[in-house]
Amino acid sequence: MKIDSVLKPKQMAWASAAVLAVILVIVMTRSGAKASVQAPPPPIVEVATVEQRDVPVYGEWIGTLTGQVNADVKAQVTGYLLTRKYKEGSYVRKGELLFEIDPRPFQAALDQAKAQLAQAKAQLIQDQAQRATARANQQMSQLNVDKYAPLAAVDAVSRQDFDNADQTNLANKNQVLAAEAAIASAEAQIKVSEAGVETAGINLGFTRIVSPIDGIAGVAQAQVGDLVNTSSGVLTTVSTVDPIRDYFAVSEQEYLALQQRISNPDKDHWKLQLILADGTTYSHPGEFYFADRQVNQNTGAIQLAALFANPGNVLRPGQYGKVRAMIREQQNAMLIPQAAVNQEQGSYRVAVVDKDNHVSMRAVQVGQRTDSMWVIQSGLNPGERVAVEGQQGLRPGMTIQTKPYKSDVD
Repeated sequence: MKIDSVLKPKQMAWASAAVLAVILVIVMTRSGAKASVQAPPPPIVEVATVEQRDVPVYGEWIGTLTGQVNADVKAQVTGYLLTRKYKEGSYVRKGELLFEIDPRPFQAALDQAKAQLAQAKAQLIQDQAQRATARANQQMSQLNVDKYAPLAAVDAVSRQDFDNADQTNLANKNQVLAAEAAIASAEAQIKVSEAGVETAGINLGFTRIVSPIDGIAGVAQAQVGDLVNTSSGVLTTVSTVDPIRDYFAVSEQEYLALQQRISNPDKDHWKLQLILADGTTYSHPGEFYFADRQVNQNTGAIQLAALFANPGNVLRPGQYGKVRAMIREQQNAMLIPQAAVNQEQGSYRVAVVDKDNHVSMRAVQVGQRTDSMWVIQSGLNPGERVAVEGQQGLRPGMTIQTKPYKSDVD
């Protein structure tokens, strides 16, 4: 019994040792397996080299489109609108009928003026006949005076007969003068009547309201049945839109810098681009048209105008049209793809990759964008490499694999 009690603890010790050995083997086996797993390879990142070349510098200015000519159509006479002959928003020709005012009162006025003219002409004929009669009578009475004068001198006829002949002759002269005055009055009345006929004819013509120019006719501001007159306002507006004009304002400093481009006719025309409201660039380039005569003292800007071809009248007055044009050329500008620049709370950063493919983050100052590139004002040097594609998750000090970046435009 004593021997058995002594052996049992020894057996337990050997059993515990065996269990520990098994555990150690398992731990060592597992640690060896983990040690044999390889670390993941560095990420592959597309990099681009900082370019240095001359690039054009562009300016952009907010503009508004308007017609080359905008003609307000108004009523010139008072009357009721009978018809509207044009389709709103359609193209109309010069002289094409837009509205018609009831012509009947004006036709009656014209007929009355013509009748008054005919009456004045008839009165002239009557006065001319009376003058002819008065002249004939005056000639006869003058002959009697001439005949009685020598006879009265020698008392061959009575003094009374001579005085009667002289008085008759004087009366006939007055009749001639009166007839001539009546003729002058009749001729003046004819001119007045002719003016009345012309005025009535013009007013009758004003009942046909036509387009003063070729262009696009706008919405009608008066409807059939409305009473219109010269104070009724604009009935519609017709605009010439091919070419179409774009007004935009530049600062006084920009205007002075652009003087060489806009005032030298011997150089190539200053080509302008039109950026539409949806961000697209209009397919037809524009040309500088004119600069206003003065700088606005309130804003310090001067208004410029450009003309853009508008086939098909796609562009319309009132549209937003931002103008973009080259203002100068920047020498030796540093360029990197736009995708390489990260904006963080108003600052700009890029991931720079050194010759050993180590990553560092660097703040940069950006300039203008040109095509798919961004001009870097400071923070980079020519020939350095920046991460473009695959830069998500990059941290300073990381080692990466690189391959050349190829943009979609290449």
